Amino acid sequence: MPELPEVEVCRQGISPHLCGHVVVDVIVRHKQLRWLIPDEVNKIKGDELLSVDRRSKYLLLRFNQGTLLVHLGMSGTIRVLDGTPEVKKHDHFDLKFSNNKCLRFNDPRRFGAILWFEQHVDEQGILAKLGPEPLLEDFGPGYLFEKAKNRKVPIKTFLMNNHIVVGVGNIYANEALFQAGILPITPVNKITRSQFDKLTDIIKSVLSAAIEQGGTTLKDFTQADGKPGYFAQQLNVYGRAGKKCLVCETKLEEIRQSNRSSVFCPNCQR
Repeated sequence: MPELPEVEVCRQGISPHLCGHVVVDVIVRHKQLRWLIPDEVNKIKGDELLSVDRRSKYLLLRFNQGTLLVHLGMSGTIRVLDGTPEVKKHDHFDLKFSNNKCLRFNDPRRFGAILWFEQHVDEQGILAKLGPEPLLEDFGPGYLFEKAKNRKVPIKTFLMNNHIVVGVGNIYANEALFQAGILPITPVNKITRSQFDKLTDIIKSVLSAAIEQGGTTLKDFTQADGKPGYFAQQLNVYGRAGKKCLVCETKLEEIRQSNRSSVFCPNCQR
């Protein structure tokens, strides 16, 4: 599943090509994704795309009448194509624009979502219970420490809870905990305020670096095969179980937490 940096790079990639242009056609080939694509999406036809925003891993396409929510799910991709491109397998949804561009959504596993918020109101409550964005001021000193009070869950599970903070997925939770020197199994009630504040800064840094790296290595979103995905990065621990730590050369270990891989250095992380 694309994580927050991949989705943010996607937002940055498609925005310049589509914002300020009018939708001239809406094509729904398969309505059944994670939820049914609502018929109300046809209201976009004739409306101007004002902006492309992001909340957690959701893309929010803002129009005058409302907001189109797009979630890529496990395998979805979204890209900008010229004209009327050939329809390929799993191409479920198109928006055609007045500048002869086509925004195409492809999702082999159909775990993604395309929904419509009338007058920008999230009546389904999909975004309502999400925690703060990790790159904004709401996620600042003291926040994680306060949220951890009276809890005993492992720190990695805690960080990946979208009610606590959004967008810290498995890759970046592994990387942030390594840089903070904290074992992923550490109960949150054993972590000090100063450790949490350091971890907060590291999460911001790790995600920002990933977004910057993605902007330079990801394929152009106007290419036929341009798509979000895990772009090339120098990762310290994720995907490196059994290899030497890049800092101390200790063999990295791997455990399973909530059915996800946690890789750590038993020497650098205590």
